[in-house]
Amino acid sequence: MDITPLIPGDRKLIQRYGDGRFRITNEQYDGNVIVFPDKVVPWPVDSAGAMTLESLQSVVDAAGAVDILLVGCGRSMVPLPPAVRRGLKEQAGVTMDPMDTGAACRTYNVLLSEERKVAAALIAV
Repeated sequence: MDITPLIPGDRKLIQRYGDGRFRITNEQYDGNVIVFPDKVVPWPVDSAGAMTLESLQSVVDAAGAVDILLVGCGRSMVPLPPAVRRGLKEQAGVTMDPMDTGAACRTYNVLLSEERKVAAALIAV
């Protein structure tokens, strides 16, 4: 039985992660990225704990199109900076949910298939 989620062809589906890169809708991306349903942008941070509101400007710019930001923190979940969580909620109405990168990739795909307003900020592992 095929359990592949039905996702419109114009959506960005995370197919693979590891070795410092991601395969998203048949394209390879090296390093950290933010994945939106319609685009992928580089994410220039060293670690999830070091993120700033400025490093999430593309998410702020997508206010209204994103309700939840999954944060793939790397090999394990780490607490996110409280000021960043608060700022993203106040400026864009976006809630952040930290988890390890693998869990964030899987959760993003599920929420995408449910047509939820989701994005994922991912630290490459």
